[in-house]
Amino acid sequence: MKTIKQHVEELFRDVPDSERKEVVKQEIIDNLEEKVFDLMAQGKAHEDAVNKAIVEFGDIEEIKKELGSVVQPRKKNHAILNLGFSIWGSVLIIALCVFINFYYSPDTIWFVYPTFAVLWWPLSMFYYWLRSR
Repeated sequence: MKTIKQHVEELFRDVPDSERKEVVKQEIIDNLEEKVFDLMAQGKAHEDAVNKAIVEFGDIEEIKKELGSVVQPRKKNHAILNLGFSIWGSVLIIALCVFINFYYSPDTIWFVYPTFAVLWWPLSMFYYWLRSR
């Protein structure tokens, strides 16, 4: 019954250690061993009985949720990446406006107006980054 114990240990490897976990594991092992003995009494070979018991047992996600161990995948925080992208994007847009301003109409300085509008983008990303820390 070493195969059953190894299978149950593998199923519960991401569950934090607790007394309740050990009790549930032992119950599952006992039930699977009992199922194996029943299948062997019906004429199945030992290996076939073990494999069939494991396959019929299925998944333990409900048990993991009940034990409070399901670890939710952590969402990656892309706020700093968004901030960097917004800063570089704003710098490029402002540089383009400055170039267009001085190349086509050097006597009128108008690039300041779109600069104020473009600076809202990195400013909003900065506050988003501060909130997500």
